[in-house]
Amino acid sequence: MTFFTEQPITAADKTFFQLRKDIVEGDVEAGSKLSETELSTKYAVSRAVVREAINRLEASHLVERKANVGARVVTLTAEGLLELYQVRESLEGMAARLAAQNMTDHEIADLQLLLNSHSDKVQSGQTYYQEAGDVDFHYRIILGSKNKHLISMLTDGIYHLVRMYRVQLGMSGPRVTTAFDEHKHIVQAICNRDAELAEMLMRRHILYSKSSIENKLNL
Repeated sequence: MTFFTEQPITAADKTFFQLRKDIVEGDVEAGSKLSETELSTKYAVSRAVVREAINRLEASHLVERKANVGARVVTLTAEGLLELYQVRESLEGMAARLAAQNMTDHEIADLQLLLNSHSDKVQSGQTYYQEAGDVDFHYRIILGSKNKHLISMLTDGIYHLVRMYRVQLGMSGPRVTTAFDEHKHIVQAICNRDAELAEMLMRRHILYSKSSIENKLNL
């Protein structure tokens, strides 16, 4: 899985990763205008580097450009969430199906260990927030699909927008326990190499998550 681990190679990469993190976690607010001058000062890089980062973020659907307005961070909306989770349900369901077929026994054991490490947070009632990368349950399953096109569509395409919704609108309260239980059932299906069940459970899990966040958006 190290092939897909992101490591900044250039100053432009580092700026892109930092700005993306700040947007996902809300340090740069949703809907806010992006000023190349201000960002170049903030990150101590040239405006050209900032411009490249903004262009890459546009490709990741975290930034949008509008005529006579310029680049802005996307706004979190009920409509945007619905469209995103419709795509996510389909693609991550497929990823779970393929993971059940393609993950090695060792990778499945690591996934189980990851889930076990989350249990303390769930039992204490903390918000069930997961960092990006190898510690993220969904990310592990996406990589476990072993399908490069699917991995690219999710990790380079919508993955960080999904994280933006999850981090800023998050899961708390009763949803914490139920989401964790759903994760356990998905892992068990993958462990049993039951591809059809893994897909169904993942699709249902994302539908439940969508409904939980929709309630926060007061639909």
